[in-house]
Amino acid sequence: HSSQWIQQRLNRAGINAGDYVTHLDGDVVQGMTLADAVDKMRGKVGTKIVLTIRRKGVAEPFDVTIIRAVIKITSVSSRLEENVGYIRIKSFNEQTEKGLKGAIAKFEESQGDKVQGLVLDLRNNPGGLLDQAVSVSDSFLDKGEIVSTRSNEPSKTERYYAKSGDLLHGKPIVVLINEGSASASEIVAGALQDHRRAIILGTQSFGKGSVQTIMPLPGHGAMRLTTARYYTPSGRSIQAKGINPDIEVQQAKIESIKNKSRRREADLRGALKNTDKKAVPNQKDLTGEVATDPQDKNDDDKIESQDYQLTRALDLMRGIALYSGPGNGQKN
Repeated sequence: HSSQWIQQRLNRAGINAGDYVTHLDGDVVQGMTLADAVDKMRGKVGTKIVLTIRRKGVAEPFDVTIIRAVIKITSVSSRLEENVGYIRIKSFNEQTEKGLKGAIAKFEESQGDKVQGLVLDLRNNPGGLLDQAVSVSDSFLDKGEIVSTRSNEPSKTERYYAKSGDLLHGKPIVVLINEGSASASEIVAGALQDHRRAIILGTQSFGKGSVQTIMPLPGHGAMRLTTARYYTPSGRSIQAKGINPDIEVQQAKIESIKNKSRRREADLRGALKNTDKKAVPNQKDLTGEVATDPQDKNDDDKIESQDYQLTRALDLMRGIALYSGPGNGQKN
């Protein structure tokens, strides 16, 4: 898990996806192998290493100091967004399936049947173990092919199928992907998309759809050889194409805009008062004083930034739940 170790260490230091590490303690990274970079970054717990970073939109490179520590890689994180479950899979390792099932069990324990659906976040997930990608896909499918690996020899084609049992019992799923979603992430997104089990939202994925085999060589060496390609259930090759989302949403920043110059009905002279005791007192009364909503106490200059893609996914999920709830499409 060398690449996962690096990624998690950099994330904790505040380094963003897409940043370029150009130097490690002053040594140029260009020309280093991944193993060399890992060896350079590793060291005694508590010691420091300085990384030189280049970032898009920033004119000059800058240094970031990282304190070495023992890193435990957690594959799955989760939380509830009101009645919608949110699960992020950072990579596919040996604990991914267990973490996914544990998260869904916690949702059901705290909310029961009130959970409306799931947002599965696979953004910037570089992939990992094939069997875990198959298991995650199988968790939401009752039947059908999940993925196949095909080489030049038809006899060596391997197909992986889902077993009966859907952890969400048919509740809607939105899968988030972006250009950093690769390999195992694309297998999951492609399987759920082809079976119409989930809506894929975000941007086109990375397109890493090749299978590598490690072949031992004499003299304690080995060669990694590309031997096959991944195909989605409908027969699409992932290689160099990736997964196209059903709904394309670019990442953006949401800013709250307050314009106090706008007038409302309650601001007009002689406007009727709302006599409903349950109404929010956000109107101008006959004395000319304006009652304020408690939320207006926030500083006007404070800008609230949110994850736009996640916000869109949650809105979509709630919309689906609204129109598929009890009473919709039923005769009275």
